[in-house]
Amino acid sequence: MDWNDLLGRVVYLAVAMAVTALVDCGVTRVTRRVLDASSIPSASIFVNIIRGVIWAFGLLSVLDPVFGIKATAFVAALGVTSVVLSFGLQDTVSNVFSGLGLMLGKVVQPGDYVEVAGFEGFVTDVNWRHTTVQDRLGNQQIIPNSVLNKTAFTRKSASSAGSCGVDFLARPDADLSAVTAEVARDVAVALEGVADPAYEVSVSFTGMDAYGTHGTVWVHVKEDATFSAAQDRVARVLQGRPWLADAIADGDDAGEKVVPSR
Repeated sequence: MDWNDLLGRVVYLAVAMAVTALVDCGVTRVTRRVLDASSIPSASIFVNIIRGVIWAFGLLSVLDPVFGIKATAFVAALGVTSVVLSFGLQDTVSNVFSGLGLMLGKVVQPGDYVEVAGFEGFVTDVNWRHTTVQDRLGNQQIIPNSVLNKTAFTRKSASSAGSCGVDFLARPDADLSAVTAEVARDVAVALEGVADPAYEVSVSFTGMDAYGTHGTVWVHVKEDATFSAAQDRVARVLQGRPWLADAIADGDDAGEKVVPSR
């Protein structure tokens, strides 16, 4: 091999790789736009598979001119070695096919709010190996696709995804209708900028005992807000209310009816 031949091969390889990179960039952009405009979930696993195919063809195109290897022989040899490699890459292959099954079946897709093994958050991406779930605090859970495919998980609706509650105990003689109206009004004011305006603050009562009536304030927060911040505001609003069971003074008359302050 003389220097001219070597230079020609290097130039051919550089041009082939440059063309493949340009095709990869262009097709990737078009694919993302098509996925965004279609009902198919826009996850990186689809884009990565297409990129892998493009670079595979790019590699095949330079085998014979640059390295002197016949593409047909290479493909035949690859078919034999793939059987051996499949055992070593069993987990990876399982994750890839599990990810495709999850996405094509729309079992899970970016934007879903899910709960898996006690961890809940938004699905941000599904790639070759794993699915990424991020909670409202920014913490990420990396779940292998094969594990997610075999694990029961909860996909929550939009109404329950941002819902959180704060429990309280009302006095046995409190006017529950008045308590509901007062709490809903004051909590809504306290949660301005945090609460989701599509949902109203609600109060539900779940039972009673000798100490009073058990209630829960339910609020819906925005995607960029945390439950702890909303619950803190609600707790501060409820603190010291005269109708709370723990706000009964020692000298209160047991027969006197306490209603929310106006």
